[in-house]
Amino acid sequence: MQTISHSEGASFPTALSQWRKIRRMSQLELALTAEVSQRHISWLETGRSEPSRNMILRLCRALEIPLRNRNNLLTSAGFANLYRANELSAPAMESVRDVLHTVLDSHMPYPALVVDRFWNIKMINDAIGLLFSLGGDPDKLWQAVGSGDQKNLALLTVHPKGLRRHINNYEQMIGPFIQRLQREAAESLDSKQIDLFREFQEFAEDGGPIEMVDEILPFIPLEINTGNKTLKLCSVISNFGTAQDITSHELRIETFYPADRETKLFFHDHKSVKPK
Repeated sequence: MQTISHSEGASFPTALSQWRKIRRMSQLELALTAEVSQRHISWLETGRSEPSRNMILRLCRALEIPLRNRNNLLTSAGFANLYRANELSAPAMESVRDVLHTVLDSHMPYPALVVDRFWNIKMINDAIGLLFSLGGDPDKLWQAVGSGDQKNLALLTVHPKGLRRHINNYEQMIGPFIQRLQREAAESLDSKQIDLFREFQEFAEDGGPIEMVDEILPFIPLEINTGNKTLKLCSVISNFGTAQDITSHELRIETFYPADRETKLFFHDHKSVKPK
């Protein structure tokens, strides 16, 4: 599998070149998208020209750079941070929490949850709790994977003592799942996120090589064995595309949809059952 590298604290020219290559854009393509000259892009990457604050933001929009990394680019060029990172529990995030609660509640009786950029679970609905309890006591499941204070969905999925024991199509779904984690880690240029991905990758590969796919689908099929039946689900991940707060921008909402009638009936039949 492709390795991931990072260069935290890189100079602005290095960081700009790095992001352009991550996005697989030539200097000409970036220049056309940002509506500047190719020569100016070249001079910025060699350090011959120094960027203005507005130019950095224009390039960030053209490259679709995450907000946290936009702050890094700004500071690398000597400018102050623009975007704030509030804790999800902060008073300023009340409206975001309200929206998330509405999304999760509206998705009932089907499972839905919210994770951060490290895939730590921040919010769930009752159906997710039911899903976690299918293999027994969910607290024992979390203890088995060594989650500690943070309940990490990616760890729960790839750990040999986690959910993978109950996933019938693990070999089919793990490739796209790991590739998604790899892409997120590579684009973060964050050492903590990259190291965490490598931990997930190591767990995922302990059963043998992972079959990679050429194109990642917008959803991941999931077949969970409950003991007396198999639940067939599709997992879809979405986020706040226009968020101006780093925390909101990095949140992921994962929703699960039934892929057959039996699974649909299962969740409707259990919608009034509270998880353990």
